[in-house]
Amino acid sequence: MKIIITLVVAAALFFGFVLQPAEVITVKGSDTMVILAQRWAEIYMAKHPDVTVQVTGGGSGVGISALINGTTDICNASRPMKQSEVDKLKARFNVLGVEIKAAKDGLAIYVNESNPVQELSIDQLKGIYTGAITNWKDIGGPDAKIILYGRENSSGTYVYFKDNVLKGDDFSPMTQTMPGTAAVVNAVSKDKFGIGYGGAAYAKGIKDVKVKNDAASPGYLPTQENVKSGKYPISRYLYLYTRNRPTGALKEYIDWILSSEGQQIVTKVGYFPVR
Repeated sequence: MKIIITLVVAAALFFGFVLQPAEVITVKGSDTMVILAQRWAEIYMAKHPDVTVQVTGGGSGVGISALINGTTDICNASRPMKQSEVDKLKARFNVLGVEIKAAKDGLAIYVNESNPVQELSIDQLKGIYTGAITNWKDIGGPDAKIILYGRENSSGTYVYFKDNVLKGDDFSPMTQTMPGTAAVVNAVSKDKFGIGYGGAAYAKGIKDVKVKNDAASPGYLPTQENVKSGKYPISRYLYLYTRNRPTGALKEYIDWILSSEGQQIVTKVGYFPVR
């Protein structure tokens, strides 16, 4: 084997070829973004065979921890980094990190397709997920107990929902914690009294509920038009974080993500372009 490798290297040198190691870019974090990140990676690698992009999920918190620990090049996050996380990054690397808005998402509210409820206000959602509202009949549905599905606390979607819908209050202890958005969708699709939340791109086999700011406001679905205009009340950015300003292959990859081609993939996956 050693002889074969030596001959290959010798032949490359003889014919003027320079053997370049492949660039490897590691991406870790948001479960909401993992399908999008995988599609970006697949299409980019097909066009750039000298670059390997390795994508794993685990949640925004997991990705941010990996960024702080120096074990990923890009962190995917469906929420902004907290000041405490920025402080840890600064303490370890003496940098504040670089935040890149890569896509937009309307945080969808999922119910079973058989559920007659068509819209909910932010206050009603807060009541449901804090345990103040426990029966569908109280919000225009059948006389049945509301079954809650949610995300684990390492999820950026969990944090966003708690901050922007529950206004910082705790989730009801009756909330069933699921390991990913796909698991939430799967559970609600099989539970006619279930409710869940997650990225708009995952809403298949269930029904999106219109969301309104208050009882007097109109309700809106998480469509591109409603998210872009700001009419949908629980819209958010999806972020890429790096420790330093990107250079080399990393910069080229992120520039491509933000290009028209990369943003078209955002739309195809089911999210919305950042511009």
